[in-house]
Amino acid sequence: MISAGDFRNGVTLEIDGQVMQILEFQHVKPGKGAAFVRTKLKNVINGGVVERTFRPTEKFPAARIDRVDMQYLYADGELYNFMDNNTYEQVALNQDVVGDALKFVKENDTVKVCSYNGNVFSVEAPLFVELEITDTEPGFKGDTATGATKPATVETGAQINVPLFVNQGDKVKIDTRTGEYLSRA
Repeated sequence: MISAGDFRNGVTLEIDGQVMQILEFQHVKPGKGAAFVRTKLKNVINGGVVERTFRPTEKFPAARIDRVDMQYLYADGELYNFMDNNTYEQVALNQDVVGDALKFVKENDTVKVCSYNGNVFSVEAPLFVELEITDTEPGFKGDTATGATKPATVETGAQINVPLFVNQGDKVKIDTRTGEYLSRA
């Protein structure tokens, strides 16, 4: 059991029969009245975000989220196929479960498949990936005055902004959480 006074960002709890992850929390001590904890919670199953306040003494059970490393095999229409690297068991997930998680993931890359009580609710891509630029306009010498960027397409088909000196065929490192260019690989 986790009390509201011990809340931290990223902690996953069961609140009113729903699995919620704490996005933000703030301990508030008003001049008059009792202290409380103001939180922003995300429902990990359906993605909804709500704001709630709790007394610091309220307690909630921690939710056990299983994160399993799986290899992304291939997409087959609306289904995305993954394989557990330990048991070689294959799982097919719908587009609504996967969402945009595979935007920067190539076939045979390893991802984390998240489940609660055996029900898969999301897929997490690695934090950083190295991908090849498949299409971008060439940069011209002298265009680098203020760190300008240009659009580029990576090998997974996703669009990112890269500095002008990056050319077609270059490998780049990308932060999958923000979709930002980090460096050349």
